[in-house]
Amino acid sequence: MTTGEPTQRAVFLDRDGTVSEEIGYMYDVALYKVFPWTGPAIRSINDSKMNVILATNQSGIHRGYFKESMVHRVHDKLRSELKRAGAWLDGAYFCPHHPDACTDCRKPNSGMLYRARDEMGINLEESYMVGDRYTDIQAGRGAGARTVLVMTGDGREQREQNQDAEIQPDYFAENLSDAAEFILNDRKTSKRPRPNTLTK
Repeated sequence: MTTGEPTQRAVFLDRDGTVSEEIGYMYDVALYKVFPWTGPAIRSINDSKMNVILATNQSGIHRGYFKESMVHRVHDKLRSELKRAGAWLDGAYFCPHHPDACTDCRKPNSGMLYRARDEMGINLEESYMVGDRYTDIQAGRGAGARTVLVMTGDGREQREQNQDAEIQPDYFAENLSDAAEFILNDRKTSKRPRPNTLTK
């Protein structure tokens, strides 16, 4: 556990639908497929010296669909795929609980981000949360981070369903590559604009 004022910036990433294909409950590691742009996108964030941290809900564990070991196997496969692109994860957190368990770690709650803050010294107000669902946006905003909704996975449908939601992402991205480009440009600006538009 770190002490003192958090100083590290981070990009928190949802997993399924954001860095990899959304196929439902990941009960077989062979089904896990990383998007082709994920490695280069994460590598660009790595090169910026920002931490890259996975934050994913995995209620399939609590539901009995797969064991916790399956999540670790999938994350090992993700790390292997990233390594081929010269990229890496600095941390990975997951919530194993059922939605009815009332736990603070399950998105849309911000528990995984707070845990990273405490364990890795992350300055959440200088960080970002990227995902394909509004639960990701709520989790990021709840922790004080800026947020990006990608149009992969459930993103496009989620955007249409939540047009009137009070909490909106700071940016809508076509995919993780577009999200990474926005983040790297945004962190250089002092005014930190909130475009809320697609660029492509």
